[in-house]
Amino acid sequence: MQRLLNQCHWKHIGQRLLLFVAVFVLATQLFVTPAHATGVSEVLKPKTGTWIVDQAEVLSRSNEGKIATVLKDLAKQTGNEVRLVTIHRLDYGETIETFTNKLFDLWFPTAEAGANQTVLVLDNLTNNVALRAGETVKTKLSDDFAQSVTQETVLIPLKEGNKYNQALLGASDRLAAVLSGRPDPGPPTLTDNVQVEGTFATPEETKESNATVWVIGFLVVATVVPMATYYFYLFLQSREG
Repeated sequence: MQRLLNQCHWKHIGQRLLLFVAVFVLATQLFVTPAHATGVSEVLKPKTGTWIVDQAEVLSRSNEGKIATVLKDLAKQTGNEVRLVTIHRLDYGETIETFTNKLFDLWFPTAEAGANQTVLVLDNLTNNVALRAGETVKTKLSDDFAQSVTQETVLIPLKEGNKYNQALLGASDRLAAVLSGRPDPGPPTLTDNVQVEGTFATPEETKESNATVWVIGFLVVATVVPMATYYFYLFLQSREG
């Protein structure tokens, strides 16, 4: 009788352990799921006087302040408003161009509301960038200039090592110059450095490395724990037999 009770006790423990492992594995899988895609409706229109929506968190606080000052002065002096938006991941089937157009139309639903507006959007998962300008602004921002801002001013620093601060500082300075009637400072030059890497990891590399370690750790636990639990359950079954 005592042996039967012991067997039932161990079987109950095994079942509870299996349930715990199942819940744990499910939780870890949810935890390491890629970041939620950003929908247009999730990027709320910033308040008046706010020029940057950094959802991807790629800008330092000091550089965000510098950009804000440049764009604030531009709006005050000319009435032309520029807003920079960063996101981490686009919805499936969305491109940076379609996202930017939808966002612009959402924020400025009429031609009059968007006439003096410019919105630049960067997706830091793919490093794709697009720019949309209102009808009045387009008289100063030619298609070639807009193409140069997105594909050179922004992308060249990103190609040289994900220099988001430099990329967006350059874009804001260049847009502000042209929209203020000043000469176009032009894009940065792409340097071909043979060996310019330092011995210290960048913040982006450190963040990516830490994330990788966490993911690998969770995957190992999610693999090893169920196997150990399975063999433990078989051991219990053999004892019952």
